[in-house]
Amino acid sequence: MKKKLAAVMICAAMVAMLGVGCGSKSSDDSSSKSETKKTLTEDDIKDSMKGVKLKVGTTGLFGPFSYYDEDGKTLIGYDLDLINDLQDLLGFEIDGGIQAMDYSALTTSLAENKLDMGAAALCATDERKEVMKFSDIYCDSGQVVMVNKSNDEGIKSVDDLKGKKVAVEKGTASHTYASKNLSDADLEVHDTITTAYESLEQKKVDAVIQDGPGANFYIKTTPDSKLEVVGDEFNQGQAPYCVAISKECKYYDEINAAVKVLIKNGTTDELYAKWCE
Repeated sequence: MKKKLAAVMICAAMVAMLGVGCGSKSSDDSSSKSETKKTLTEDDIKDSMKGVKLKVGTTGLFGPFSYYDEDGKTLIGYDLDLINDLQDLLGFEIDGGIQAMDYSALTTSLAENKLDMGAAALCATDERKEVMKFSDIYCDSGQVVMVNKSNDEGIKSVDDLKGKKVAVEKGTASHTYASKNLSDADLEVHDTITTAYESLEQKKVDAVIQDGPGANFYIKTTPDSKLEVVGDEFNQGQAPYCVAISKECKYYDEINAAVKVLIKNGTTDELYAKWCE
């Protein structure tokens, strides 16, 4: 994990050196400014975005990271706490409240700069990196295979999905993995993970591929569920959760510095223990 975090930090430094940050000063000034921001401390960034309004998005569809409380109205989860912690540290305001949408709409809104920031267990895939920026990794996850407990297809791991009907959520790391690696499976792409779960509960599909924390959360919080996880977690290290920042947002350095602070001071570990264990 430390090696992965170091690699991402190196990439962030390279982006800063290339002048992708905000401002329109000369290249020398921009480079110098980026070098300074790379080493921002907690004291440096505390309330540094006071008075700034950001448009922030999430999904509300992926527990335990972003989902609705029992009232059906209040967004809760790891990422909602993370957004609050970033807000407390940096001092920014959220313009119009946190906007909830499905993953496809969320990534499109970030790519089209309709949102400034997004947090929803978003994976920093190569495709997404082309159209948005990402913070340091605050949580890492692999994928798992979920089956119905009455599974009679002999599915015991991801290696047994050839010729099987497999459901995934559109625009997720599981979707990307399945598209690239399960060409022999019958892939069923859902707009939300909820309908994918429902299809498996009703045995309309043979399996669901999902991030480990999300799969475990669903089973844990759905007492009458007929689903279970089989086999080991796979695709590990390929689903790093990061805060996404639009390319036009002028506050990438401050937001990423804040994420680093929350990683270093143990806040992200506390959030994982609170929501994912």
